[in-house]
Amino acid sequence: MKLTIRLSPARLLESALWIASIVLLGYVALIQFQAWSFNRVPNATTASLPAKAPRDSMGRLEIPRLAISAKILEGTSDATLDKAVGHLTNTPIPGEPGNIALAAHRDTFFRPLRNIKVNDEITITDQDITYRYRVDSTAIVLPTDLTVLDSRGHDSLTLITCYPFYFIGSAPKRFIVHARLLPQSTQSLL
Repeated sequence: MKLTIRLSPARLLESALWIASIVLLGYVALIQFQAWSFNRVPNATTASLPAKAPRDSMGRLEIPRLAISAKILEGTSDATLDKAVGHLTNTPIPGEPGNIALAAHRDTFFRPLRNIKVNDEITITDQDITYRYRVDSTAIVLPTDLTVLDSRGHDSLTLITCYPFYFIGSAPKRFIVHARLLPQSTQSLL
């Protein structure tokens, strides 16, 4: 005797959707874990190792009030932005005069930027030097608006991510955070 099980098309579709959901959740968890493990701060057992950043690292970006702490890597390819904040290649690097531009995905490192406020502090630590910035404005612009990268007449930092934060798919706009470099005398007091 042969046993035949027939599933209705609705049951097959339901099963396929469950499997797809589990695979997608696993993929998202893997990406989040890779980003977390790449960006974790050394613990006490590894703190005795040399503090030099890897060659491809440009330091670490931190926004304490928003609990953002991520490595900065050169470039903005998907591979880079999956594991770190990316430095826009044609902008200054920390320590150089001008407007430094950094970008990250809105669904990973820069998700908390939705809660950023004027006067929040941002730090970039590169080797043994810490640069401190204070947020002076935010904006929402079209992706084609490259004026956000222009010099602002003082040393500054611009953070860029897609907007709206909870948009599904390719977001139509960009969320911009502008911050001004604090003077050295102020930095040593902080």
